[in-house]
Amino acid sequence: MLSTHRLLDHGGLALADVTCRLPTGRGHTDEADHHAVVFVRRGCFVRSAEGTSNLLDSTQAYCVNPGQQQRYDHPQACGDDCTSVRLHPAVLASLWGEDPTLPSDPVPSSPRIDLEHRLLLAAAHPGDETADALHERTLWLVAATLEQVDPARVASGRPSTIRTRRALVDAAREALAADPDRSLADLAATLNVSAYHLSRVFHAGVGHTIARHRMRLRVRAALERLAGGQQQLAQVATDVGFVDQSHLCRAIRSETGHTPSSLRRALS
Repeated sequence: MLSTHRLLDHGGLALADVTCRLPTGRGHTDEADHHAVVFVRRGCFVRSAEGTSNLLDSTQAYCVNPGQQQRYDHPQACGDDCTSVRLHPAVLASLWGEDPTLPSDPVPSSPRIDLEHRLLLAAAHPGDETADALHERTLWLVAATLEQVDPARVASGRPSTIRTRRALVDAAREALAADPDRSLADLAATLNVSAYHLSRVFHAGVGHTIARHRMRLRVRAALERLAGGQQQLAQVATDVGFVDQSHLCRAIRSETGHTPSSLRRALS
């Protein structure tokens, strides 16, 4: 039995938890219809594609390209679990250049990458992080994985000077101050850079991700409303762009160490 639990489909990235409990033996051949980077979490299996077979276990990731004839064979009866990231061609091009073909050989899943992909999966399951935050984390995970194959290729879209990078960060901050709801993909398109490089340069410039910056802007907007006497937390959450009151409360407590109720009393 093969099951796929989709956890994110946002900004050209689709994150999924894939569970395989097929019996041992030779699998069926099919044709891939998407680009993907797949991280093995548990178990092992043999993937055959383009005339080559590779044994894959939890120390490796592998890539899928559209049109590939592939077969998955299972030497063990315990099954396996994987984390799959499908990439829209435009997102892949922003990370990997004009040639959309991902590496055919397995890619090492370093301890840092393995832990990050497990933490990403854990963050996605309860729904504690917004789609924008998960999108940015997923983009970083894929980029870090591909950097192991060709660092220069993944880094090719990075602005070349300190002044240019600072101007890019300032332009992104200005756009977010005007509209915190703007997504990473939208910001990147407006600023004419790739989403990954904008995210990386922004993080280097301000010390946190665009998703964290967006959340901090929303928290500060919420605190301003609380200081102005707004009593209904659910209404404040809606006004400043949080999913619901619970999301607002978690974000404020994470940022300030205090509950919204205590801050409402203190500020007003």
